[in-house]
Amino acid sequence: MTRYNIDVLFERLGIEVSQLREEFIRFAVDCGVLRFGEFITKAGRTSPYFFNAGLFNDGQSLGTLADYYADTLLESGVSFDMLFGPAYKGIPLVAAVAISLARKGRNVPFAYNRKEAKDHGEGGVIVGAPLKGKVVIIDDVISAGTSVNESVNIIRNANATPGVVLIALDRMERSGKDDALSELSAVQEVQKAYDMPVLSIANLDDLLGYLAKAGASPEMNQYQKAVKAYRDKYGSVN
Repeated sequence: MTRYNIDVLFERLGIEVSQLREEFIRFAVDCGVLRFGEFITKAGRTSPYFFNAGLFNDGQSLGTLADYYADTLLESGVSFDMLFGPAYKGIPLVAAVAISLARKGRNVPFAYNRKEAKDHGEGGVIVGAPLKGKVVIIDDVISAGTSVNESVNIIRNANATPGVVLIALDRMERSGKDDALSELSAVQEVQKAYDMPVLSIANLDDLLGYLAKAGASPEMNQYQKAVKAYRDKYGSVN
């Protein structure tokens, strides 16, 4: 398996990533997108935190989020020709990131898919620019990898190359059921299956770092302990 680590990529460019990641975690908390408490995940686990990128639901927060995506992608040094956003959450994300990249001097085409093929007008399942070259798949998180699998198939069927996946938060959580946990996280499984990098703006370790700096209040200490215990139980091995 080829290992990809965004910190290594950034270090090669002499770029410090901790500040961007820390700022993003704080931004997500301030927007109410990253919350603490007790939440049931898709895997049926009780998680002490919940990240819902759909709550970046106004122009200012979505624009700021897109800037974080764009900065992470540009600073990684990964080459790319265009962007693809899987329906549905990936649709506003890919458009916003394309705008942010253009403002930063990198104007690239983007496309997204429909859930159902359109049988009139332009038809088909792809909206936007034709898929070609090395494509960045933009999504919020990777849970089971289903969205990525569908995106890879769509891109390959268009004779383009899925080059990298870019997400907001890597939960660094082992996939599978509790009685049969994989050694790998969903992100690591995608990297292994497709031999391509998955970049994230921030990850669970960054969240723990934020909580450690957030203050010594009993509430924050409680959250920090709960998230660390969750990481110890479900965190990916590698």
